[in-house]
Amino acid sequence: MAQAFLGAIVRDRGLDITVESAGLLEGDRSVPPSVLEVIGRDGLDMSTHRSRLLDAEAVRRADLLMGMAREHVREVVLLDPSAWPRSFTLKELVRLGTQIGGRPPGQSLSYWLKTVSACRRRDSLLGWSSVDDIEDPAGATPEKLRFTGQELRELVGRLLALIVPVP
Repeated sequence: MAQAFLGAIVRDRGLDITVESAGLLEGDRSVPPSVLEVIGRDGLDMSTHRSRLLDAEAVRRADLLMGMAREHVREVVLLDPSAWPRSFTLKELVRLGTQIGGRPPGQSLSYWLKTVSACRRRDSLLGWSSVDDIEDPAGATPEKLRFTGQELRELVGRLLALIVPVP
């Protein structure tokens, strides 16, 4: 869902940003019908999307890596420890980015991410926290799935406002 919402905003705004998705479960899974229904309400179609397994090459290639929960960020950093300053949960990056302020015009994304990351500790990836983790809605009620969809729409909008400087 996050990829669909973020990709749609990026496309609608004509931004030169590539949005990809990968996960921790085996790949080649289709999007569940309940998720297709939630994103379909925004006119988005992921009916042909197939999941893919996260690998070290994808981690090395990415400028920014976001997980929905800290366990995802832990796995990213295990695949490539140098990914730590550019790997966050979506909620964490929005929370910390809001605290330090959005990326100013002319500043590289990598510099801004290092600034945001400087106040973090690796042991903050332990456990689970509603402050930084989005609860996995797999198998959830339609109401919970819609709530998660709304949460993701809001968060990706806030994220783009932080990382895409307005001249």
